[in-house]
Amino acid sequence: MVLSPTVNTATIRVLLRMPLVEFTALLVLATAMSFTPGPNTTLSAALAANRGMPVAMRFVLSVPVGWCALLILCAAGLGAILMAVPALRWAIKILGVGYLVWLAFKLSRSAQLSEADASRMEISFWQGAALQFVNIKAWMLALTIVAGWIIGREDSLQRLAVVVPVMAFFALSSNLLYASVGALLRHWLAIGSRLLWFNRMMALVLVVTAVWMLRA
Repeated sequence: MVLSPTVNTATIRVLLRMPLVEFTALLVLATAMSFTPGPNTTLSAALAANRGMPVAMRFVLSVPVGWCALLILCAAGLGAILMAVPALRWAIKILGVGYLVWLAFKLSRSAQLSEADASRMEISFWQGAALQFVNIKAWMLALTIVAGWIIGREDSLQRLAVVVPVMAFFALSSNLLYASVGALLRHWLAIGSRLLWFNRMMALVLVVTAVWMLRA
């Protein structure tokens, strides 16, 4: 197979030159941070269980879009501004915590699938993308990757071109996995009070995450 001249050969060279240990470390970090429970994965599972997979997919697709935008902005200098202005960090924390607690409250009150529709427990595509900018876990991962793999390198732009699609894949696949589990449980949860207790458990995860974000 012959590569087209339009292929970004510089990016390919960066990927080939990146030490295996360094690239493996990036994959391990991405796996640990993406697949462990957090605001995004919890909401993906809850939305799929309550509203079905089509509604959840809007949020699932919004996560990699918002997070990659955050990563690019951090690489462009936004991360340095955030670290230099404590008031800005606290503003992001307070907004993120408040939003998660509000979502947890709405989620904990849904006992029937019909109530989930009536209470409009949904998140639009752009709301999901914007959520990444008040998600401390997303900020921590973005800042770690920028500091460890991008900033201070002569080929920083090419490295960013490698890292962004890798992280987009992990953001998409992890949330899709959690949403799929929620969708598979949807009919089972409709029996008795199972959905109520499931929603309360998901709400508790969101509250615990909010407390962790506040202390981070």
